[in-house]
Amino acid sequence: MFLEKNGQGIHHIAFAVDNVDEALTEVKSKGIRLIDKEGRKGAEGLTIGFLHPKSTFGVLTELCSSNY
Repeated sequence: MFLEKNGQGIHHIAFAVDNVDEALTEVKSKGIRLIDKEGRKGAEGLTIGFLHPKSTFGVLTELCSSNY
């Protein structure tokens, strides 16, 4: 579906952080639009949170940490 709509390119990128909730608070304070206001359970037991692609040059950005 992504390829049909957007063509080839990066769907999303993930960054490891120490604490997703703290990282989301920090990026929000810098004007970055969020999809998740707080961390949530993701794959493999990680805590995840997404930044809105409209604030990150069209790339869906995921923050993840191992502390859930």
